[in-house]
Parts: sequence; C-alpha cells; structure tokens
Amino acid sequence: MLTERNNVICISDEAHRSQVNLDQQLKLTEDGVERKYGFAKYLHDSLPNATYVGFTGTSIDATIEVFGKVVDSYTMTESVKDGITVNLVYEGRAAKVNLDQDKVKEIEEYYGNCVREGANEYQIEESQKAVAHLDVIIGVPDRLSAVAHDFIKHYENIVTEGATVAGKTMFCANRDIAYALYKFIIELRPEWAEKKQCEEGIELSEKEKKELKPIEKIKMVMTRNKDDLKDLYDMLGTKEDRKEIDCQFKQVKSNFKIAILVDMWLTGFDVPCLDTIYIDKPIQQHTLIQTISRVNRVYEGKDKGLIVDYIGIKNNMNSALAKYTNFESEEFEEIGQSVTIVKDQLEVLAQMFHNFNSNDFFNGTPKEQLDCLNRAVEYVQLTEELELRFMAAVKRMKQAFNLCSSSDELTDNDKDYIHFYIAVRSILFKLTKGTAPDISQMNARVRKLIEEAIITDGFEEIFSIDSDVEKITVDIFSEEYLNKIAKIKLPNTKIKILQKLLSQATDEFKKVNKIKGVEFADRLKKVVDDYNNRRKDESYATEILDDVAEQLAKLLEELKNEKNSFMGMGIDFE
Repeated sequence: MLTERNNVICISDEAHRSQVNLDQQLKLTEDGVERKYGFAKYLHDSLPNATYVGFTGTSIDATIEVFGKVVDSYTMTESVKDGITVNLVYEGRAAKVNLDQDKVKEIEEYYGNCVREGANEYQIEESQKAVAHLDVIIGVPDRLSAVAHDFIKHYENIVTEGATVAGKTMFCANRDIAYALYKFIIELRPEWAEKKQCEEGIELSEKEKKELKPIEKIKMVMTRNKDDLKDLYDMLGTKEDRKEIDCQFKQVKSNFKIAILVDMWLTGFDVPCLDTIYIDKPIQQHTLIQTISRVNRVYEGKDKGLIVDYIGIKNNMNSALAKYTNFESEEFEEIGQSVTIVKDQLEVLAQMFHNFNSNDFFNGTPKEQLDCLNRAVEYVQLTEELELRFMAAVKRMKQAFNLCSSSDELTDNDKDYIHFYIAVRSILFKLTKGTAPDISQMNARVRKLIEEAIITDGFEEIFSIDSDVEKITVDIFSEEYLNKIAKIKLPNTKIKILQKLLSQATDEFKKVNKIKGVEFADRLKKVVDDYNNRRKDESYATEILDDVAEQLAKLLEELKNEKNSFMGMGIDFE
C-alpha cells in the first residue's frame, strides 16, 4: 500500500499489456500450487482508490474491464484526414499461391478460433500448437515456391512502375517458413544477395557515402536461436549487427530494400518511406493492427500504404479494424477500387482523345512514336479547360495505378495507354512547371521516347533549365537559340516555351532593373491572359496562335534590346 488517497491519477501508456493482468495465475510445481499475479495487480493494490487512465493504440477486452469505457478515441480515418497517416489498401493474393483450396478453408477456420489477446497460458499454448499445425499447411515447398515467384513478380512490377517511393518493403512470415522462402527467392534472384552501397545509378552525397554500408538487397531480420541451422545462425548476426541493419533499412538510398521478418520490427519500428508489406503468417488481432500500420506513415510521394495478403487475413483484419479502430468504411480500400478508378479514368481520357489518332505511338517507327507524343501534347493544349481536365485525370489514374499495377484485371493494352497518357502529361508538366514528376514512374520505353523527343525537337536546353536552382544556364537571346524555337512547328508548345523563358528572363532582369522588369512581367501577363481567354474558343485558329507566339517572341526581342542598352551608353552592364 502506497496511499489510500482518491485524488491520485495513474496514467498508463500501452494499456493492453502488463497494465491489465489483474488475474491470478496458478502454476503446479513439485512443491505444490504456486500463485502468481501480474504487474497490474500490484499497482492497483498500491493505489486502490486512484483514477486509472490508459492510453493504447490497440485496446483489448481487458483494457475496457480495467480502465472502464472509452473516454476519447482517434480513428484511422481522422488520422488520414489530418495528414498524420496515409490510407491503407488491401490486395489479396492468397488464391494465387495456395494450391489446395481445402487448406485455405483450414486457415480460415484457424482464424475463426483465433485466441484473443489476454488469454490465459493454456489457451496461448493451444494457439501455438494450432500455429505449428498451420505451418505444415502453408510451408509446403510447392506453395512456398509459388509465393516466391509471385512475390518477385509483384515487387519488381511495383518498382518498375514507380508505384513505390523507395522500393522498401517488409515480408512477414513464421520463422521456418521465412528461411525457406528466403532461400527460394535467392535461388531465383542471386544478385539480391550481393552486397552494395546502393542501387546502380543512384547519386550519393559525401555524408551518404560515409553512412551507407555495403549490404544485401534482401535480408532476414530476426533474433538468433541456438537451434538454428548454422547458415541461418551466421546470417542473422549479433545484436550489434542487427543495430546496423536497422540503421541501413531506415536509409532511403541504402541497397537494403526487402526485410523478411518474423516478429522484430512489426511494432514500434517506423520507416516513413516504407509503403508495402507482404503478410504470410497468422497474426492475432491487435498485433495485426500494429503490423499493417508499418506502412501508413506519411512520406513525400507516398499516397497509400499497400498490404499484400498471401495467407487470407482479410476477415480477421476487418474484425480487428472494427474492434480496435472504430472502423469506418473509408478507412480501408480494396485493390479492386484502384482498378476501377484506373479503368474509369482510361475511359475519360479515351473520350478526350476521341478526335486524336494515337496509332503511330503504338505501331509506328521510333521517329513516328516521338512525333505522335509531341502531337498529343499539342492536342491537349487545344483549350485551357481540356488541358486542366487531362492533367487531373492522368494524375488520378497514376495514383490509383501505383496501387494496382500488378493486377491481372489490367490488360497489356490498358498499360500501354496508361504509359502513353503519363508520357504526354510529363512533357506538358515540364513545359508548364519547369520541374518534371519522377520519370521513374514511367517504364524504360516511354522514358527513352521522352528523352529522344526532347532532343529531336531542340528542346534539350528548355528541359535542362531548373527553375529553382540554376535558372537560365544558356544564352536564350542568342540567334542560334531563337532559331531553334522558331523551328518548332507546334504553336501551343512554342507558346508554352516562350512563356516559360520570358517568365524566367524577367525574374532575372528584375534583379538589375526592377522597374523595367515589372513592366515586362505585366506585358507578359497580358499576352498570356489573352491567349488563355482565346483558347476557350475551340475554333481558335492557328493564325491567331502564331500571332500570340509572335507577340511573345517580340517581347523577348525587346527584353534582349533593353538588357543590351548599356552598350549605346558607353558603360558596362553592371
């Protein structure tokens, strides 16, 4: 007894573990019956009249029994709306790798009888026996081979399509199965076991060169067991080794991308850029919530967290969400919803392009494909309203495609059109904003087309201008440069380039002649406003477009003359 006072408040964090074990536990020994109690019992005996407040991310039945009704809750939905976490998306792939559907039913039955957290020792022991029985079912070599093949295909697909921000992923399995699966994967991708600092083509700062250690792309992360096979025991390393592995996985550019786990890292381990988790083991309800929450942290470029299910946890996950998170319908998406969004946006984009012949892009020579891309960029700029609708539709399509790029419901034809629209948007985005979206989002074929398209039409200088860093790095007033722009046959594209160049040039000029710089900026704005207003008329003639381009070119010429006016005064530029 510490005190009988009733104006004591006892606050417990993680109020679902030792904070709720009030029950007596009997243990039979050779000397007789031994009675044991948990920490919570002694705490409540010490402060019998205190008010107990418990915080937990995953409350269990015992939490309510000990602490009373929920005073306040913060749901996953609220967290997503507040920008604290990203939404979760579920993709079930159990049917692709479970060769015997009777075994799938057996797994479902196991989940139906899954022991809730807080059960007594006997129930936990029975649960462990059930899990061991389940390992026999899911650890069949043929099935694990199928899982390995499907995982590699799925992982490489999301990386190729730019559907993962850093390629970081976790694969969760039981101990013996995890090692067997690891060996299957390495047999198929031996290069993943080679130690490197980072992937090829990645540039490192001096600090990163010191921090990043040579490491395998895929590693097993678990504590050593004295009964482990020698190869496994050596691979898992010491406690110090595991600390270094922890640090490397959290480094975005590290070569270490795939962590195969048993229990470590599944709770309280935050890697914001981690966006995909594969699950192939039975996980009890409140641990399941913590496990899938590894992928809901906010990170730049990350729209959703993807859960890929190889064992059939969907029903268990839904009940866990309902029990532990005040589940609301929008908290959890199915991968099928993303497929629907992609197909809907493809239909919308097809309607936009119904007057455009894109046949050359899919069937033409490389040069014809490049020309088709550029014509498509010009076509989209027909009116401002069409341009805005197109950009928004492709963005929405791409975000959804990031989550379902491995779906069998999307045909090769669908994917060809997806990459076509993304390529058009990327070029237009570059013309408009000066900084392109991550080109890794496009497959190698489209990336090559864009690079060649830029060179073919003399855009390379325009595309190399970084509006935030280097500003103008070439002499845009040179005759050679102006002649290149004059040769561009696509009027809307030419206008965009001139507009971008003038905007940057006037910003630079304001630094040395504020008054004249502002005057040129105002004149530019008037020409651009007139251009945008006229574009709303779909019959907007090429002659008028040429007139706008001429006005912009004239403005550029005047700016050049104003900038060179010092020569006639017999003074230098400064």
